[in-house]
Amino acid sequence: MIGKLSGILAERNPPQVLIDCNGVGYEVDVPMSTFYNLPETGQRVSLLTHFVVREDAQILYGFGSAGERMAFRQLIKISGIGARTALALLSGLSVAELAQAVTQQESARLVKIPGIGKKTAERLLLELKGKLGAEPGAQPGAAAHPLNDAQADIAQALIALGYSEREASAALKALPKDVAVDEGIKLALRALAK
Repeated sequence: MIGKLSGILAERNPPQVLIDCNGVGYEVDVPMSTFYNLPETGQRVSLLTHFVVREDAQILYGFGSAGERMAFRQLIKISGIGARTALALLSGLSVAELAQAVTQQESARLVKIPGIGKKTAERLLLELKGKLGAEPGAQPGAAAHPLNDAQADIAQALIALGYSEREASAALKALPKDVAVDEGIKLALRALAK
């Protein structure tokens, strides 16, 4: 799986960019939130990616932050929500705004996104509750803390090893905020083994 691309931004054709990685050009679909934060054409760029293999296509999706990629992965797990709809959601709302909408169960914010109807918005809020927004029982108005890149990498490693997202999240809370990825994985595995 391709997890990250670093290279020269060769072309910008919203919502797609072309990244030249040592002579190989990768077409990457990005949400508009990432697109607007890209450097000028010809400059170096680094994107976290999600690689999708379908019967008729192989598609790379790129994100400017670990939080965006994690939100995208949560969205595409929901039945009836494809990658295009997930990109539209992340183009219309920041990850923090989406998490706030989930926490406060505000379907009206989601319905404003093209392609999202009332029923789809309600299903999204139900499916994402406790996964993207604040935990149930959290104080109203408490902001969801976005993960930094190291924490997101540690969480993805734990999930890849077979732990649930809830177990990975609990293990992350016990770690120091500035822990390195390799050390963080070791500490999290020790905590989960208890």
